[in-house]
Amino acid sequence: MMTATKLKRAEMVGRKFVNPVPTGVGEPGMMWKILPLYWRNREEKVPKQRLGPFMTDSRVYETAPASGLRVTWMGHSSTLVEIDGVRVLIDPVWDQRASPVQWAGPKRFFDAPLKLEDMPAVDVVIVSHDHYDHLGKATIQRLSRLPAMVGARWVTSVGVGEILCGFGVARERVAELHWTESVTITGAGGEALEVTALPARHFSGRGMTRFETLWSSFVLRGREHRIYFGADSGWWEGYTEIGAAYGPFDLTMLEIGAFHELWQDIHLGPDGAVRAYEAMGGTGLLMPIHWGLFDLALHGWRQPMERLTELAAERGLRVWAPEPGCPTDVERGAAFQSDWWR
Repeated sequence: MMTATKLKRAEMVGRKFVNPVPTGVGEPGMMWKILPLYWRNREEKVPKQRLGPFMTDSRVYETAPASGLRVTWMGHSSTLVEIDGVRVLIDPVWDQRASPVQWAGPKRFFDAPLKLEDMPAVDVVIVSHDHYDHLGKATIQRLSRLPAMVGARWVTSVGVGEILCGFGVARERVAELHWTESVTITGAGGEALEVTALPARHFSGRGMTRFETLWSSFVLRGREHRIYFGADSGWWEGYTEIGAAYGPFDLTMLEIGAFHELWQDIHLGPDGAVRAYEAMGGTGLLMPIHWGLFDLALHGWRQPMERLTELAAERGLRVWAPEPGCPTDVERGAAFQSDWWR
């Protein structure tokens, strides 16, 4: 049984952080299990035709959301959230490839809907962990120089701040959090947002070195709304406690892509996302993230959303999944699903 002690600061063994429950990452022989699957794979992992273009009209941001909560999903996990008067940019990746180099590696299926230069003023940037599909070097370098980011705070997991500063972010603007630690951000309009880092079952590393920076999920708590951003994580019993301690959530953002049974310890997939959502209480809306932009696994690019749609119909789940780049108000309990991916 899960105990309350699981929601605590991450433990370390030597210089490496440890997952809340044991996780099989980088086990000996894993590569030899995976390579034959890639050789035999016939799925449409990359769209046959380039998607989009998706375009965000930045003039929308001149008016506050009527509901108090508006979300613009830019693809994968990159999201612009307007919550109770505070504007939050999450895991921004505008880079063409989720890779250490821009001439090889997973390439975007579609261009970013909003130019970085058209970004409205942001109050806080959250970077969950240091993987290339969540922390884009070129993106951070450009963001750090934009007028819209002058007043922004950067909130991230322990150890990731050094990377952000190396890419141009001013050190005094960075807050690094251990699991269960919080920081309160005051928006340009005077509204407050509490950001709390919580455990996730994943790993870190931008090369051969792993686990030396922390990875986190996050709770965003405003005056009227609460959001859970799951970032990257496999299933673990802690979801039940997160829901009890920090919920109920108006919007629960959980990953559904880049999954396979061989690495289910570190990625939920659609079935795991539904399980986690229900474990957290199944309240509010389930927003699928971490899909539809990069080829990071063996499954077809549409498969995560196809499977989630099946599960939602079977279980009567309220899914909230707008088109990329479309600023959309979140109405409490009102499901919304675009079929752009079909």
